[in-house]
Amino acid sequence: MCGIAGIVSADPLTPDDSARAVAMRDVMSYRGPDGAGLHTDAYAALAHRRLSIIDLAGGHQPLSNETASIWVTYNGEIYNHRDVRAQLEGAGHRYRTNSDTETIVHAYEQWGDECPHQFRGMFAFAIWDGPARRLLLVRDRLGVKPLYWALAGTRLLFASEIKGILESRLIAASPNHRVLSEVLATRGTAGEETMFEGIYKLLPGHRLIFESGRVRTEKYWELPLDGPDPELERMHDGALIDRFRDLLQESVRLRLMSDVPLGMFLSGGIDSSAVAALMAREVDRPIDTFSVAFADRRFSELEYARAVARAIGANSHEIVIDDNDFFGALPRLVWHEDEPIAHPSSVPLHFVSMLARQHVIVVLTGEGSDELLAGYGKYPRAVINWRAGSVYERIVPAAVRSAVAESVVPRLPAQARRYARRSFLAMPRNVSAMFLDNFAGMPVHQQRELLSPAAIAGNDPYAPSLAYFKDVNGRSGLLGRLLHTDIKTYLVELLMKQDQMSMSASIESRVPFLDHKLVEFAATLPDRLKLRGFTTKRILREAIRGLLPEEILTRKKMGFPVPFGQWTRGRWQPVVRDVLLDRRTRERGLINPAAVERMLDGHRDGTVNGGDAIWALVNLELWYRTFIDRAGVQSLPAPDRDSGLGTRDSFPTEPIESRTPNPESRERTANV
Repeated sequence: MCGIAGIVSADPLTPDDSARAVAMRDVMSYRGPDGAGLHTDAYAALAHRRLSIIDLAGGHQPLSNETASIWVTYNGEIYNHRDVRAQLEGAGHRYRTNSDTETIVHAYEQWGDECPHQFRGMFAFAIWDGPARRLLLVRDRLGVKPLYWALAGTRLLFASEIKGILESRLIAASPNHRVLSEVLATRGTAGEETMFEGIYKLLPGHRLIFESGRVRTEKYWELPLDGPDPELERMHDGALIDRFRDLLQESVRLRLMSDVPLGMFLSGGIDSSAVAALMAREVDRPIDTFSVAFADRRFSELEYARAVARAIGANSHEIVIDDNDFFGALPRLVWHEDEPIAHPSSVPLHFVSMLARQHVIVVLTGEGSDELLAGYGKYPRAVINWRAGSVYERIVPAAVRSAVAESVVPRLPAQARRYARRSFLAMPRNVSAMFLDNFAGMPVHQQRELLSPAAIAGNDPYAPSLAYFKDVNGRSGLLGRLLHTDIKTYLVELLMKQDQMSMSASIESRVPFLDHKLVEFAATLPDRLKLRGFTTKRILREAIRGLLPEEILTRKKMGFPVPFGQWTRGRWQPVVRDVLLDRRTRERGLINPAAVERMLDGHRDGTVNGGDAIWALVNLELWYRTFIDRAGVQSLPAPDRDSGLGTRDSFPTEPIESRTPNPESRERTANV
């Protein structure tokens, strides 16, 4: 795990460009605290920050081939680099190091732009072909590693983080209002645009070629699009479960490649627990697991994480945080993430990363399983809603359906009304409404209420996501299309969150569920092995049965809840009110202040659940102040008084046992 940055140009670089590349590199110093490197020639400046994990003595970057004509700066891990190295040495290539980085250089010499097909891992790299004056940027198949780029005249800039590009001072920090509605609704952008005008992300499974001043991007890998494999559908479930288990075990084994200590992020959910159990089978010592929880027990999964740690004989480390920790860290984490933070769970992820960094350098995580195997509760609800809606449309006349939606549903009791409004009884049976807006962070109707017309600008926030839904062909059914869409959109945002938050603590995170061979196999599995009724991730539950306590296999998914809504209903209400209604926020012209104030009042009084909207708008405003106003990292004032919310059923205060970002945070080693 590292940070990369660079400038290449169709015209000779200026003397200032080397200094710019160094600044772009060093603004991300936390991504690589172990070293820094720079290569320059007349047309390129490649920069690198190093977090040493493989070949600690010899893996310095940028790194070249034998003749110093081809250079690479690289972030990630190639887990099969030894196998690829054997092929390359057999073809006559000579190595100077034991690093996986050098394999990328020689693979480019051997296979050119097709070299990513040889790699099994997570990666974002830039190859500068000096004689050809040609830059190749590549991002891994699923998007585990981020990579951004921009054009400034005849120069192309690239970096692991957006702030690296901004640090060049060649690109101004200007808001991209075209994607604002999409970001608020879907929590990210499905395409290559970002919240910054003129700064783009290289999409997963894509490469970019910059040559003669022109940019060309192209896809080099795609998920299987033809739906379940007929041959697999005819196979016995037991054989498919065994194959899945073998692939997942192999993926975990590959991700133990390291010359530094490794650990495991353990939530107590089935995904991280499965990886932890398989990891424990591969090593000859107790593994270290790291868990985070909130002081309010209602938002804690620690009891499940402890049960897993006991079952696999792990050394369990825990950190407990409260609302002061959360809001104290939030503004700096907005700076780390470069764009408004999509998920409140990013904040505890930062804290558990800080905890892990005191013990290990690399962690494995359970990310990716939900999108691969239909793990979210929305999938069974969406499938049932869609099918029931089909029957409803056939047997109930349109006039009656309209009367039900407009007159009957609003008069239902509160609980029934809440469910009915999100069902076929009250919404049109189309993909945008039932699948995207129904599970949006800030649905379209709420955006129209809380934002100014100029902010949403008439854009369809779901059009980019719909393109992925329609991309699937062949025998893919509804579930396959939903999973494909989420892998291409929602998962990419989650992976960015994981990368930015773990790297904020100089921790490398690895994702066994997203080994591309495992992903390709899972994409062709029959739906029955992913979702059966309301049972999600069926194949995973069966594959690890016997390795984990039954309570872990059958427990209800929590999805790492954060008590943000509770906090902003109580003692933090004045703070978020000050952020959202102060002069700077109003003058941006993005919100409807009167509507936002009504929403805050209703949220405080309990008549409106405004937590998601408050989260999105607070993060948007902190982002504006940090980047667009160029005011740097912000701070939030402490509440004037403590309402006592969250103190009941709280963890007892314990002595601080380790250094943490906030002295109120506490680490504990559980007795397991």
